[in-house]
Amino acid sequence: MLNAQRWILARLRNHTFFTLAQANAAIAGLLVEYNTRPLQKMETTRRELYERIDHPALRPLPATRFEPFEWSRLTVHIDYHVVVEKHYYSAPYTLIGERVEARWTGTTVELFHKGRRVASHARSFVLWGWTTADEHRPEAHRAHLEWTPERITRWAGQTGPRTAELVAQVFSSKRHPDQGYRTCLGVMRLGTKYGDERLEAASARAIALASPSYRTVRSILESGADRLPMPPPREPRRPEQLTLPRHDNIRGPEHYR
Repeated sequence: MLNAQRWILARLRNHTFFTLAQANAAIAGLLVEYNTRPLQKMETTRRELYERIDHPALRPLPATRFEPFEWSRLTVHIDYHVVVEKHYYSAPYTLIGERVEARWTGTTVELFHKGRRVASHARSFVLWGWTTADEHRPEAHRAHLEWTPERITRWAGQTGPRTAELVAQVFSSKRHPDQGYRTCLGVMRLGTKYGDERLEAASARAIALASPSYRTVRSILESGADRLPMPPPREPRRPEQLTLPRHDNIRGPEHYR
């Protein structure tokens, strides 16, 4: 392979090509010539050796094209989902806390538990979206689970009313409340690191920003914005306050009448 590259590149080193098609055509012609040249130590050519030895041993190509894939070992979260390429995919709820293997391609995501496939989903490229199979949901709407939205909200209330309000908003914003477990438990873990007082202040600021999410609360705490005074609420501007400033470059609505 290296000899073929050197021989062809040497022949083309002084040529200028203006399209990829021109370069490919020149390479294809030289490749035929290279394979039909007599070998120095054998009274044959590369083409003859291929036809006599390699070609008879070739097998038919597979019926389907090979598709590259990736593997990863993951733990099924309390919301019975795993994260694959920044997207949530469901697994049977009976596997909560278990280790599974995820295999994904450009079209599918499969989950295996102890060598047995337990879930298969169409691949989604929606960042932080949710793909959930109905058969993976627990019966009686998670009646068997230790954690429920109500219990997590009450737990958040021990930190403060604003934290409880943020958690409630997270649950209400999800199509299925169980999709909010991961976010809410993450928010509550921030209290362990930064303290309840700061978490309550950060929750209040996230609610004021209309962004009740784990990332917003974490960003507020990391930047120390929770220690800053809350900005006063904006009052809606009255129609008489919406007049345009006077300037030669601003023509106003009268120009278009």
